[in-house]
Amino acid sequence: MSIKFKFEKEKFSLDKLELPSRHYYFQTGENYIKLLNIGEGVFPKDKLRTSFKLDNSNLILTTESATKIYPSKKEYGVQKINITLENSSNLEFLNDELILYKDSKYIQLFNLKCDDSSTFFYTDILSRGRSFEDFAFSNMLIKNSFVCDKRVEYIEKFDVAGDELKDYIIRKNSHNFIFAKIYIKTKENENFIKNIQENGFESFTFSHNRKIIIGVLSSNNMSNLKNKVMQVWELYRKDLNKEKFILGKQ
Repeated sequence: MSIKFKFEKEKFSLDKLELPSRHYYFQTGENYIKLLNIGEGVFPKDKLRTSFKLDNSNLILTTESATKIYPSKKEYGVQKINITLENSSNLEFLNDELILYKDSKYIQLFNLKCDDSSTFFYTDILSRGRSFEDFAFSNMLIKNSFVCDKRVEYIEKFDVAGDELKDYIIRKNSHNFIFAKIYIKTKENENFIKNIQENGFESFTFSHNRKIIIGVLSSNNMSNLKNKVMQVWELYRKDLNKEKFILGKQ
């Protein structure tokens, strides 16, 4: 189950498509793709692959809805995402939330490579599960890698059980239990992080070589959290001299 595509000088080409992966490409001023899934979510043994390349191109990418991870006794559901950005390309990738059902097992392998001339805005959102479940998943393994100009700029790895995450939130006495991670690369990171902080978003910092801005947002309400993500995204688009973009989702 995979999708592979590319944009070269703003021209779209689909290289591979295996159901239930599918997409909808909107051509309304800016390149905009929604990633769709015929099935109800990610099941045990599922292996979903999303690969694409932008070459002197721009793309706004989002998911149709939340990604649901179904229960498993043994096998993991796996999602692999590979992205390449070249020649002053720009990617704005906004994921909906990840919902891990009780006893689910999930692996995400995310790899983004870009040259110095390219920029990106990427988000992940983790919920606590379905409304009647509270971090009841079994295991979640995440590896996110960012390579800038052929050098590894930032890698993060998570191997966490639902009970561990729930206990951590309780120990911190936090009322916020849903989280968004944001990864940003602009032409002028120093100026942009000042802009973010001046607008009230203080939990942002640099990667080791300051080529990527990394931020964490939290809330106890999904709508509120997504509004925060949208506010940061609007600041990013203003930095690129782009107008506000409506994703067309409730």
